[in-house]
Order: sequence, then C-alpha cells, then structure tokens
Amino acid sequence: MDALVTPRLVLHPLTPAEAQHIVEGRPWPGARWAPDYPNDGDRAGAGHFLEHCAATGNPQPFGAYEIRLREDGQAIGGAGFHGVPDERGQVTIGYGLTPAMRGKGYASEALRALLTFARGEGVASVKGDADLGNTASQYVMAAAGMRFVGEDDRLRHYRIDWPAGRADAYADGSGDCPGGRSDVAGADTAVEPGPSPQVPAARHPSCADAPGRTAFPRRRFPRP
Repeated sequence: MDALVTPRLVLHPLTPAEAQHIVEGRPWPGARWAPDYPNDGDRAGAGHFLEHCAATGNPQPFGAYEIRLREDGQAIGGAGFHGVPDERGQVTIGYGLTPAMRGKGYASEALRALLTFARGEGVASVKGDADLGNTASQYVMAAAGMRFVGEDDRLRHYRIDWPAGRADAYADGSGDCPGGRSDVAGADTAVEPGPSPQVPAARHPSCADAPGRTAFPRRRFPRP
C-alpha cells in the first residue's frame, strides 16, 4: 500500500517483517534510523501490531506506520491506528517521536495525516488518549481538531467525529486509500500517496504470510 506524504514527513505503513526488525532493534537493509530510534514506545507499538497480525490478520492500512523525514528518509518515530474500524466506524490512534525530534511540529503533522486518511476512508470517529501529565500530547490532539471528552485516574481522552464521509464504500466493498484535502483543524495540504518499500518476509511465524492489506468487513457505519 502507499505511504502518506505530508510537507515534511512520510508515514510509511509497516509490514510485519519491518515490525519484527523494530521489536528486535535491528534495522533492515536500506533502513535509515535516527540515533535514538526505536525507543521503548516504538518497540511496544510494533509488538502490538504483530500481535494484531497474529490474531486477526494484517490490519493495514489501519495499522502501524513509521514516521520518516521526507528530506532524507530517516525514521524518527511511529504513529498509526490500533486496528480496523469497529462496528460504529470508530478507530483509535497513537503516535510518538524520538526525544530529539519533539517540539518541531512533527507529531501534529503526522496526526493530521492520519485523520485526513481516516476521514477519506469513511471513518466516523477517531479517539486517542494521553497521560494526565503529558500536556504536549494533549495539545497535539486538540490542535488537530480532536475535542476533550473526559479523563480517568490516568488518562485524558480525546475524539473527533465526522458526518457520513465515505462509510458506504465499506458497505459495498469499494473503499480504497484516498488522497485529497482534509477538513481537520490546521490541515493546509493534501496527503499524497507515496511508494512503500518492502523487506523480506517476516520472521514472526504467525505473521510471515500476512497480506499487505486485508479485506474490510462489509458493514455500514452509523452516522454520528
């Protein structure tokens, strides 16, 4: 599948093979990693992606992405969805950057690209959360148009909802990866599809034969 390209970033959809390399902290041939990448969060995210592959198949394009600098291809963090939309058309997002790359607006740029993509795919709602003390991540979600919806003893929760969108495309099986402009807050450019390089088959036994993209359930999402 294609990468998501923004003015400064490329969000590369991970394959199971690449995720296995990230878990092991071992770059694949041709990979360009920042000195402090992957960190514990990146390895955990790649591990969850592999677990999802093993349990229900490869969720891409609603899976894990590696955040790369567009100018040199260096990987600086990760972002993505926690799986395909549920029966209500809702997905959960997550993201993180290496410490040296924080405070430059890259997290906001990556999140807006994910929201652009999700809305174009007919997703009805996207949710995310951040630790109570992580004000920087809370700001990123708020700046991207996600609204605060509540908190518990550990997390603050955010969500964005959209009208009909392209939900019917899933009901008839015609959905595909779009480009196009976003209506999320602060978006000022199209998300362009880009090439997605591959690596050899995954060593993870339950994901080795997972396809690059699975068929989506033929269901009609309710309108918020």
